[in-house]
Amino acid sequence: MSDDDKKPLGLGGSRPSTSRVRQSFSHGRTKSVVVEKKRKRVVVPKSGAAGGAGGGKAGGGINAPGISDVEMERRKKALMAAAAQETERAAKEAEETARREAERDERRREKEEKEREEEERAERLRAKEEAEEAAKNPPAKPEVKAKKPAQAEQEPAAVDPAAVEAAAAKTPAKGGVKRDDKQPARAEEKKPARGKGGDDRRSSGKLTISQALSGREGGRQRSMAAMKRAQERERRKTMGGSQEREKIIRDVQVPEAITVQELANRMAEKTATVVKALMTNGIMATQNQTIDADTAELIIEEFGHKIVRVSDADVEEAIVTIEDKEEDLEPRAPVITIMGHVDHGKTSVLDAIRKTNVVSGEAGGITQHIGAYQITTDDGTLLSFLDTPGHAAFTSMRARGAQVTDIVVLVVAADDSVMPQTIEAIHHAHAAKVPMIVAINKMDKPGADPDAVRAELLRHEVVVEAMSGEVQDVEMSALKGQGLDKLLEAIALQSELLELKANPNRNAEGAVIEAKLDVGRGPVATVLVQNGTLRRGDIFVVGEQWGKVRALINDKGDRVEEAGPSVPVEVLGLNGAPEAGDVLNVVSSESEAREIATYRSKAAKDKKAAAGAGATLDQLLAKAKADENVSELPILVKADVQGSAEAIVQAMEKVGNDEVRVRVLHSGVGAITESDVTLAEASGAPIIGFNVRANAPARSSANQKGVEIRYYSIIYDLVDDVKAAASGLLSAEIKETFIGYASIKEVFKISGTGKIAGCEVTEGVARRSAGVRLLRDNVVIHEGKLKTLKRFKDEVKEVQGGQECGMAFENYEDIREGDVIEIFETEEIERKLD
Repeated sequence: MSDDDKKPLGLGGSRPSTSRVRQSFSHGRTKSVVVEKKRKRVVVPKSGAAGGAGGGKAGGGINAPGISDVEMERRKKALMAAAAQETERAAKEAEETARREAERDERRREKEEKEREEEERAERLRAKEEAEEAAKNPPAKPEVKAKKPAQAEQEPAAVDPAAVEAAAAKTPAKGGVKRDDKQPARAEEKKPARGKGGDDRRSSGKLTISQALSGREGGRQRSMAAMKRAQERERRKTMGGSQEREKIIRDVQVPEAITVQELANRMAEKTATVVKALMTNGIMATQNQTIDADTAELIIEEFGHKIVRVSDADVEEAIVTIEDKEEDLEPRAPVITIMGHVDHGKTSVLDAIRKTNVVSGEAGGITQHIGAYQITTDDGTLLSFLDTPGHAAFTSMRARGAQVTDIVVLVVAADDSVMPQTIEAIHHAHAAKVPMIVAINKMDKPGADPDAVRAELLRHEVVVEAMSGEVQDVEMSALKGQGLDKLLEAIALQSELLELKANPNRNAEGAVIEAKLDVGRGPVATVLVQNGTLRRGDIFVVGEQWGKVRALINDKGDRVEEAGPSVPVEVLGLNGAPEAGDVLNVVSSESEAREIATYRSKAAKDKKAAAGAGATLDQLLAKAKADENVSELPILVKADVQGSAEAIVQAMEKVGNDEVRVRVLHSGVGAITESDVTLAEASGAPIIGFNVRANAPARSSANQKGVEIRYYSIIYDLVDDVKAAASGLLSAEIKETFIGYASIKEVFKISGTGKIAGCEVTEGVARRSAGVRLLRDNVVIHEGKLKTLKRFKDEVKEVQGGQECGMAFENYEDIREGDVIEIFETEEIERKLD
């Protein structure tokens, strides 16, 4: 029975519509299958059932057994929602399909355009080569060549069809067509052709050349790359193989370190070739090893590419430097720095201008931090002041003050004339190239001689107006309030001449004047905004730290929402305390700020490591030999602000000679912690606290381990003690013995007496003759003596622990509830050196 006579499987009755489908199998086998198409059977309910359903619905509203009208309505809504979702999904799929088709058409069009350009270029090259060859060869050769095509045209007519079939069977194995399964191909070569009489069903599964090229019958289509390679081969074959492939020169981006495999990928070269080139240059490296930028540059140039060096420092490009337009600039307040020698009246001049009293709050009456203030004069002029310390230890702090300032006010005492720190301040002002105003202070003193001051200033290239110069000078007395108006007029005149302007409508940029670690508020930086406006919520990076502005506090202690140019503010929200002098820049995102801070921190660590590793063995041996007879005094320094810690470290570096020197093991900001005590115990070093105190665990640990903790509030005393200890000239030691602690429970204000602190002695004993310190968040606020110590209404000499009492300080009333009073006694102990 033939395939046409086969009956399809199915139910009896009328014959449904049929069709024939040919199935293909491996090894060229096929099978014809008859498929019948059956219509969907539709079940029509009987008339009786329909009538019953309709009657039931009319009578009782029942659609089906067990289904209520509400349930049926819910099901209808669900079906409608599903249909709407299906319609929406179908629309989205149609839109996505249309978009993909458009993209495919675009890519196909681009590929065809490139292929056409390649063919045209190949044709031009071929024509050029033929023209050159025709010009070189004699006229007889073209005739010989002309005969060859004619012979080639005649040859196909004489070729046997069987030979054509054999050649066609061999062509796929040699050409660019690739077969997935090689075993069927070998079977085809061995098997003879079957199927006489024109029936090709047995051989229909075989892959022919035309099928492979056209992609029909499930054959693999040639990729675009394969077609390009074939065209390139044809072009080179036509040109006689003399023309090599054109080298593509690439711009290869190379960071400071790169792996061999990544370098090969960026050059579009084989990794093995790059490894071979490295070996040729004497570098044995595998594909996963890292090479430096110089080695990579050597390899890149050897392959004929161009190197483009990139660095990790490119993350700094996130800090956008904008050149402000002239129309965007607005006038800003001048930044004035008060400079001069210690005890020449710098802070007193500023106090007179601010009408405040800051000197009383400074330990020993000297300024040890950079203070930033903004004031408004009587005529409405806004001025920003920086008050820098005058002591020699604060050289770097004064240098930072000069770098951010517009005008320098040099305060010189009329009775003391020019002193070493005065000369240093003049040098800083000249280095910063800022104008100077000389304020000759203390004119109320009997020995005041302003002319001698002017003559002394001439020796340091400061020529005042009174001596036909350009530097303004003002005679004044801060204590009496004389000459202040002339000083403000001079400052206003100088600022007008400078025409100071800034753009407030941009990202803020400023300089850190001072930084500290506050127990209650965390890292705090005093920032002078130089350009733009710093707002609450801004993300910024400052030195190796970054953060988000949590709060802005002005010089009066009030919270503000923003700070414009020339405005000093305290910034809260840093992840760590920055270095004084660092630049603050606002960036767009936290990721950028974190990336820049991480890069800067890593660069600083690498720089320190490189500096430590730069010494040779000979240098280390020479240093060890030189240090044989040198005794070291190791110390740990903790201060309340970054500038003070830096100044103390610089002062310690200058202490010592060929026999003894001071080595600072660690310096930091904030209260003394238990980790500091552990480090001090391991190295046998004392801990020096400058205006900070140890917390309770640190005190307990220090007592147990025998670690000495010394507290200072005046840098003179600290430097003198360290010098005496290092040189062995200290004859007696002033030892402080803590005898008690008291906590302020309530503050009373009594007319005629002032503020009285209602205290409870929490530890030890309180004595009237002992010294006292006022602590706020473990930071020294005031040190002095008690004016009164009362128990109920009676003045007493001593109050025991656990009892309540009233205390008042001499010349100090800034006391608050919750402050701690530290009571101590001092005694001199003779000291013997080991």
